[in-house]
Amino acid sequence: MIIVHGTQGFRDRVPGPAAGPGDASTTVLGAWYATVLRWRRPAALFVNELTLLPLIMPLAPARTLLTRFPDALAELLSAHRLPAPMIEGEHAQALEHRLAPTANRSLLGVMNEFAFLADVHRDKQPDLMRLSMRLATTPCGPLFQRHISPDRELAALLAGLSADRTTRPAI
Repeated sequence: MIIVHGTQGFRDRVPGPAAGPGDASTTVLGAWYATVLRWRRPAALFVNELTLLPLIMPLAPARTLLTRFPDALAELLSAHRLPAPMIEGEHAQALEHRLAPTANRSLLGVMNEFAFLADVHRDKQPDLMRLSMRLATTPCGPLFQRHISPDRELAALLAGLSADRTTRPAI
């Protein structure tokens, strides 16, 4: 299951089951935050809470956005060259989703910065997946003490997961 923490504007436009008090994301990447980009053709901006990885996808039709999210997530992870088993796992677990209000003000600031940069770069990069990849190279304040940009943070997370598998004793 995946928890999508949406801004009020996002939750007003995108229907979905509400997260309960004990619900938590079961994916490796964890929860995602989302907002609406109010462009001529509105888009949705998702940002991963753990890695700050951005994903922009068309908002319309809003009622199917969360059911389209797993496929877009798999495409994004594939573009970042993650191993197929991890992509399949994230995709399968993202099929079940819950909506919750935002709870991380730092992440809201990152989303606002990505929204601004997406607006600046979308004329040069009209393809939303390529725009998402471009934004993933952006240095982010919360990542300065670690890996600086979301794409590097994702690579480090993947390397850490691989290292855990190789150091774990066989049973």
